[in-house]
Amino acid sequence: MPELPEVETVRRGLEPYLEGAVIERVEQRRPDLRFPFPDRFAERLESRRVTAVGRRAKYLTIHLDDGAVVISHLGMSGSWRIEMSGEPVIPGEFHYERSKAAAHDHVVFHLLTASGEHGRIVFNDPRRFGFMLLAEERLLDEHPSLSGLGVEPTGNSLDGALLSSLLRDKRTPLKAALLDQRLIAGLGNIYVCEALWRAGLSPLRIAGTIAGSPDKPDVRAEELATAIREVIFDAIAAGGSSLRDYVHADGSLGYFQHSFSVYDREGEPCLRAGCGGTIERIVQSGRSTFFCAACQR
Repeated sequence: MPELPEVETVRRGLEPYLEGAVIERVEQRRPDLRFPFPDRFAERLESRRVTAVGRRAKYLTIHLDDGAVVISHLGMSGSWRIEMSGEPVIPGEFHYERSKAAAHDHVVFHLLTASGEHGRIVFNDPRRFGFMLLAEERLLDEHPSLSGLGVEPTGNSLDGALLSSLLRDKRTPLKAALLDQRLIAGLGNIYVCEALWRAGLSPLRIAGTIAGSPDKPDVRAEELATAIREVIFDAIAAGGSSLRDYVHADGSLGYFQHSFSVYDREGEPCLRAGCGGTIERIVQSGRSTFFCAACQR
């Protein structure tokens, strides 16, 4: 599954074309993806103007001028393709073309952009694990897909004090706690491994042990909060991690994969200066965990 930085990269790729655009026509080429499309999905989007393109955790949100919001999840292989003037638009320096097989183009938005250009935004999903749902703007936070999500791991709201309060009294392993979407929204397996390595914390450590007291948060919580924010920022800046079947909205692949410190580096030397340890792989709750036992305590 694409993680938060990949989804944010898609959002940023779509925003210049979707925001302010009028959806002139929608081709819905099948009745369902992972879930059935909402009733009259295409009809309800046509002639609406897009007011904003947002993101909540790993969900894209396309806000319309009548108060409706399209909630889109990419699933395992979903991607968006921007086609203006007959050719895909590929912003940025790093890109690989991906398949544009029409058989997997399940939804096509025909747009009149804010700049007056006609074009298409195409949702392509070979495995059909993605989905699109509709919600009301005023009830968005109550939608089953979004309700109960925790704090975003971006910006300064996730600091040591907040992380301490989230982890205090948690008896689960630290990695499992960080993956709990009710605590931190959209933080996934790859970036938890990377953040824990940056903070020098073991994924096996009991989560509550770094919380400290309510009036004096543990410095390790502040270091971990900083590591989480920084690893997400770096990944967004680099375009995401490029999981095998994942491509950006513009058809490109991200390059953060080339700077992983621990993820998928089992048996390789730890990159921390002076450590001398070796990256290990274990399985926690069915997910691969990569870490250095020598320097992550």
